[in-house]
Amino acid sequence: MRTNRDVDQSPRDSLTGFPFSAVVGQDQLRLALVLCAVHPGIGGVLVRGEKGTAKSTVVRALTTLLPAVRDENGPRPARLVELPVGATEDRVVGSLDLEKVLRDGEGAFRPGLLSAAHQGVLYVDEVNLLHDHLVDVLLDAAAMGRVHIERDGISHSHPARFVLVGTMNPEEGELRPQLLDRFGLAVDVAASRDVVVRMEVVRRRLDFERDPQTFAARYAEQDHALATAILEARNRLDSVQLDDTELRRIAFLCASFDVDGMRADLVLARTATAHAAWRGADAVTAEDVRVAAELTLPHRRRRDPFDEPGLDQNQLDEALRQADEDTRAAADEPPAEAPSSEDSSEPTAGEAAEDPDGPDDPGGPGGGAPPPERPAGPAGSQFTTKLLEIPGVGEGAPGRRSRSRSSRGRAVRAASEQGHGLHLVGTLFAAAERQAARGRTAGRMILDSADLRGAVREGREGNLVVFVVDASGSMAARDRLSAVTGAVVSLLRDAYQRRDKVAVITVRGRDAELVLPPTSSVDIAVRRLRGMRTGGKSPLAEGFLRARQVVLRERLRDPQRRALVVTLTDGRATGGKDALHRARVAAGLLADSAVASVVVDCETGMVRLGLAAELARHLRGGYVRLGELSAQHVAGVVRAAA
Repeated sequence: MRTNRDVDQSPRDSLTGFPFSAVVGQDQLRLALVLCAVHPGIGGVLVRGEKGTAKSTVVRALTTLLPAVRDENGPRPARLVELPVGATEDRVVGSLDLEKVLRDGEGAFRPGLLSAAHQGVLYVDEVNLLHDHLVDVLLDAAAMGRVHIERDGISHSHPARFVLVGTMNPEEGELRPQLLDRFGLAVDVAASRDVVVRMEVVRRRLDFERDPQTFAARYAEQDHALATAILEARNRLDSVQLDDTELRRIAFLCASFDVDGMRADLVLARTATAHAAWRGADAVTAEDVRVAAELTLPHRRRRDPFDEPGLDQNQLDEALRQADEDTRAAADEPPAEAPSSEDSSEPTAGEAAEDPDGPDDPGGPGGGAPPPERPAGPAGSQFTTKLLEIPGVGEGAPGRRSRSRSSRGRAVRAASEQGHGLHLVGTLFAAAERQAARGRTAGRMILDSADLRGAVREGREGNLVVFVVDASGSMAARDRLSAVTGAVVSLLRDAYQRRDKVAVITVRGRDAELVLPPTSSVDIAVRRLRGMRTGGKSPLAEGFLRARQVVLRERLRDPQRRALVVTLTDGRATGGKDALHRARVAAGLLADSAVASVVVDCETGMVRLGLAAELARHLRGGYVRLGELSAQHVAGVVRAAA
């Protein structure tokens, strides 16, 4: 079995050694990497894109362009250090050198991957699958250029200036907005649809596979020129001027796009300065600011997980035009006079108040003619939902929904079996009971290996949440679907925040359709939901059977991830005389598969049949009315029955 250490600096891609200059297309990605090589203080690059777009190839090729590193052993090439998704925090930041402690009896620090990546490239493939606390550690180190360790009796600090590059496929889940903001630059990549470009990509790949050395030699001169240019730009960086005009343009742009905090302004200024140094200029110009804005602002505009990524070029053009007008107006204004002490009093309450700038259902149980099919309308009002939690304690992936045994949670008890760390109090109590038998009457406590107790910790896990959405004619009546889609979007946002995987099944007509297989990308779920069509009967039995099939299949892939089925329906299982009976039987099969469930009752009107509540009983799960789903309306936790 390969350990973390085995794969730290062992690239897995078959294109290791592919020249940077030989990459076809991906101009914006290559520029972003070069600018971070010129100015590592930018904070790294997040590369988002579909699979098979040469993300890893370009990143690995960058290492050969970086200047040589001088250390105690003399000059050496810059390193590419890869961080595995399963790496521990000790392996990343470093830890106590237990071997030296046990052998020599003295404390010593063993450096981690951040130390190895100093003055090189730290590459994290599938960064969106990395634990959030590790992403925080990486981004802190990239921003500060140093690593500080205060743990296990260790107080240590060392430099860690590196080019941080993370790659990800958005279909496998997004990073939280707070983490997105910490990456200096972000680039979206996609395979070219130009036939000539695609032909050239294939041709160069085949040439490289046939004779890697000859192929690399063909581009050696171009790569050498790029490496020289990067070194010259680094040396020129401190002399590049950023005057008040361009600084004002940067501040205006960030304010126009309403980005949070000041990090965007700082990164934009550093990137514009690096771009000016890269093109050999002595001062930052408007063009440098524009290029920097295209790399620094797109991912910072995503305040909601369902916002579309990217930066509209027309909006950028308009913002730059307004920035020009603002800078010209500022240049024409006389300097403001400093207020005298007589005018420095606070405004009265009245003055502050005057400040204009201050703060019919055709689809019943018996069937009937369905309404005409129509696409789902815009989602209705959205809200913060109650916590729908699976009972018991699981062992799934870290998240924020259900209770789980965790390596980073709070210690709840001591156990004689191996746990997550040492439970000190439990160990002392276990030893205390044996002191008399060991002949101790005074002095130090006598400890034995049999006294050691591990800590059993509990945290929170992410679950698989399968949404079964009734899209039948009865649900579409009286604009009920708008409220339902608003509730589903709210539940999906909650799933995103709790780090769940989601799947979406819609039932209508004669069948149940899996519109979204299990994924961590809940924004895709919202897009599929908005394209959902409604009308016809509601085959709820097929919906429950399809949900059971999805859960059982996912258990084979990820046995530790528990599932929760959330059904949004009015319970009117139309489609024949035996439709309700079939729905009850299918619900029982789902419950027999040990799947937790919650039914959200969407029935409205004066007359209520209570069919959704009856289905919840057959599912042996939880029940909540649509109007009670908001956490603001009803306090408490809804736990699905086991």
